[in-house]
Amino acid sequence: MAFINQRLGLSRYEADEYYRMALEAYQKKRLDDAILNMNEAITLLPTRAEYWAARGFFYLEDGVLDKAQADFEQALRRHRFEMLAHYGRGVIAYKDRNWQEALAHFSDAYRSDPKRPETLYYLALCFHRTGDNTAALRMMEQAAAAFTDLDERRKADALRWVKEFQRILGSAASLPPG
Repeated sequence: MAFINQRLGLSRYEADEYYRMALEAYQKKRLDDAILNMNEAITLLPTRAEYWAARGFFYLEDGVLDKAQADFEQALRRHRFEMLAHYGRGVIAYKDRNWQEALAHFSDAYRSDPKRPETLYYLALCFHRTGDNTAALRMMEQAAAAFTDLDERRKADALRWVKEFQRILGSAASLPPG
């Protein structure tokens, strides 16, 4: 019967329904329900990298970093360019102050989807942490422009960082050669 369901696409349809329900639960801030629905989606269609990455993101949001990391790794085994998995791995590395690893994952996430403001924002912070404030300024300017009017708080944060990077670069430019 499982073979017939797969051939007819019924498992995929059901899995996509659970995925849709998981996203709805996440939007309503019901992480437990979102994770439970993702569990069902993954059981029905375990080859879908996007499902693993989404569940990993829900775990990340819930503060369960070990499970988030494991799901992101599963997603990347299935599709090495899964943007959300790289983004999630970058967030975990950033929280661990592993700036180089965070920079590598955010760079991969950026290559997968260069218009995501969250990725641009974290890339800027990683460049700042590794001492490249020129790149940090460039990325943060892009992030500020990419955040929409619907995300005013994050846009305001990005604009504050732009001013900070400009101040840092202005101070460095005014130092005597040395």
